[in-house]
Amino acid sequence: MLQLNEFGLRDAALWESAGYALPQYDRAAMLAATKRAPQWVHFGAGNIFKAFQANCAQKLLNAGLMQSGVIAVERSDSPEKRASYDSHDNLTVLVTLKADGSVEKTVIGSVAEVRYLLSADAAEMARLVEVFTAPSLQMVSFTITEKGYRVGDAAADLRGAPGEANSYWGRVTALLYARFRAGRLPLSMVSMDNCSQNGDKLKQAVMTFARGWAESGAAPQSFVEYLNTQVSFPWSMIDKITPAPDASVAERLKADGLDLAAAVTDSGTHIAPFVNAEESEYLVIEDSFPNGRPPLEQTGVLFTDRDTVSKTEKMKVTTCLNPLHTALAVSGCLLGYRRISEEMQDAELSALVRGIGYDEGLPVVTDPGVIHPRAFLDTVVNVRIPNPFLPDTPQRIATDTSQKVPIRFGETIRSYAERPELDPRDLTCIPLAIALWLRYLLAVDDEGNAFTCSPDPMLETLQAQLADVKPGEPDSATDALLAPILSNTAVFGVDLVAVGLAPKIGAMLRELLAGRGAVRATLKKYLNH
Repeated sequence: MLQLNEFGLRDAALWESAGYALPQYDRAAMLAATKRAPQWVHFGAGNIFKAFQANCAQKLLNAGLMQSGVIAVERSDSPEKRASYDSHDNLTVLVTLKADGSVEKTVIGSVAEVRYLLSADAAEMARLVEVFTAPSLQMVSFTITEKGYRVGDAAADLRGAPGEANSYWGRVTALLYARFRAGRLPLSMVSMDNCSQNGDKLKQAVMTFARGWAESGAAPQSFVEYLNTQVSFPWSMIDKITPAPDASVAERLKADGLDLAAAVTDSGTHIAPFVNAEESEYLVIEDSFPNGRPPLEQTGVLFTDRDTVSKTEKMKVTTCLNPLHTALAVSGCLLGYRRISEEMQDAELSALVRGIGYDEGLPVVTDPGVIHPRAFLDTVVNVRIPNPFLPDTPQRIATDTSQKVPIRFGETIRSYAERPELDPRDLTCIPLAIALWLRYLLAVDDEGNAFTCSPDPMLETLQAQLADVKPGEPDSATDALLAPILSNTAVFGVDLVAVGLAPKIGAMLRELLAGRGAVRATLKKYLNH
């Protein structure tokens, strides 16, 4: 039996005979170094962190390029969550699922501590204050999803002092205030979330509290100045597919003899001691670190200027990956697929994403220089998305589609509208993807079976606007009914009526509504050429 804890790792031969790569450093020395001189704190210890950032730290530790580990900060604690971390001594198994069917299994030991920001235990915040006031601290990174940067109701925290804050961002800012009071020590706050201009989103959340406390007198104005001059908020672009821990991967690990506890808490939080992910990974960061940084370039991370980060992020989210994923997500739900990889074996769906990427996206994308768009797209289409061993689902990717459409499709449409030599009315695959999304919102698949749409903040609003549109009744999707939706720039990032795409999208939607099998028939009509 393989025991995932410090005691179990003593039998290194047993682990290695089962095909696991183990930490190649003195973990006790790493823990001591982190306690003595913390260097890296990471908020949001989810799947992407365990598969990417924690693995980068492990590579540096293995190579002797870093001595301290990462202090991971969870939002809140629970008995199950604490027990999971404690019973495994903060160790995680990274399962890398390659497109050729091979698997790499790595025990990640770079997490030195796990802290809980919103815990009622005062010792948790006290330890984080100790870490944030350490001169050695260089970088605080975040993977908390784009929604995590919403401040919410800050009134209660803004009425009090920084040390009394109880909200997420109130406490994060209070930690920065402690660092300010410890000598205005420099620091870099790095959002590594998959969203545009992520550093600005992070800074805005922090500044909400800093400025509020300065206005109320709870903190001096010089704290705001400190954040503007001594603390950086660099932009970044991140890309690595890390689905939720999959049951098939768990069975594989159990077959090796690995003792796995419950993977999900009663509240739905994943606490599996493993993470499954693809092999490909990209992280491009604006090189702005006033107190230095770990040498992450040695692990493949690219450091550059802000403009290049922006171009790289735009290349990914508007052309080379994200719009393809969204098109596959809504189409897959309509056609009954349970794996994204299976969709790439579908002739029409493969043609759809190739059309969106190669035919319609590449002509208007800007080459960022550090990653070539066509090479990136080639890897996505030929290796990453078709990987049959990566358990990613259309239903997961369809989450929050309304928040993604303005960037994933709207930006390319706008580029066509702004260039005199191009006309958005010549587009086919992107309008078809939008029509497929509207058809998806009706929550009835191509066989006439009802399904549950993935969570989306605009789901109820959009479904109410489409309430009179019925599968099997094409004429119910009138141009007049669709016009208010298609002209909504908040939804699409561009007025689809004004750029002349509404008639085409409306016609495509009516074809998709023609009855059972209409989705497939429409795909064949537009993509078999």
